[in-house]
Amino acid sequence: MKKLAFFLVLLVPVAFTACKTQQKATAPKAPSHIIVGDNSQTSLDWPGVYTGTLPCADCEGIVTTITISKDLTYSRSTVYKGTSITPFVETGNFSWDKGGASIQLQGITDGPSKYLVGENKLVQLSMDGRIITGELADKYVLAKTGQQFSDSDLIGKKWRLMEMNGKAIPNPGSDGKDYFIILQNEENRINGFAGCNSFFGTYEMKAGSRISFSKMGSTMMACPNMNIEQELFRILEMVDNYSFNGTTLQLNKARMAPLAKFELIAE
Repeated sequence: MKKLAFFLVLLVPVAFTACKTQQKATAPKAPSHIIVGDNSQTSLDWPGVYTGTLPCADCEGIVTTITISKDLTYSRSTVYKGTSITPFVETGNFSWDKGGASIQLQGITDGPSKYLVGENKLVQLSMDGRIITGELADKYVLAKTGQQFSDSDLIGKKWRLMEMNGKAIPNPGSDGKDYFIILQNEENRINGFAGCNSFFGTYEMKAGSRISFSKMGSTMMACPNMNIEQELFRILEMVDNYSFNGTTLQLNKARMAPLAKFELIAE
């Protein structure tokens, strides 16, 4: 009996050690790296134009158009229905969140600037980046139009002047000629006519829908009414960004209302 007891005493530590060894061998290992799957940024065809009418507390709705581009620049146009017909245009850069699911429009601090990116849609998020729920949740969706424009869609085309500082411009003028501008690809030249003299100069486009005009000049004819021409010259000296949707071109200063509005002349 003493020999048997002694043998059992020796056997227990061995069995315990074997048990521990077996448990350690079968325990799952922590992954050495994390595999990140597809997200909106990497898997969706997200560049394009998104439009819709968003809810408004004190108006009939906010007609919103957002253009986001591959170079991480954006243009957002908003019109408050029932209170104004003049679009408010904002431009700049945007950034993706770490998960590649939503974007934030940079430079906007006085309103919503975050949007969830889905299949052919943008969903406006709350100020703190949360999804808006409730009965109006579906109203915060902007649908992709399927149209995407680039700088090349502006160049070499005739743009008829329609408005300056929110006031309609009669076209054609009293002489039967259209007031217009053309942005030429060659040497970045701008040419145009505004009621009296032909004018010319240069322009420069940069990322973020930025544009500037310089070296402006014109013929030297004197006309009875040169107000429109002189005002257009002043505007061209001021503008620093543009927005357009394929048929309408707007020249803007910072985040102010558009200074001049043009429409494409079909030829």
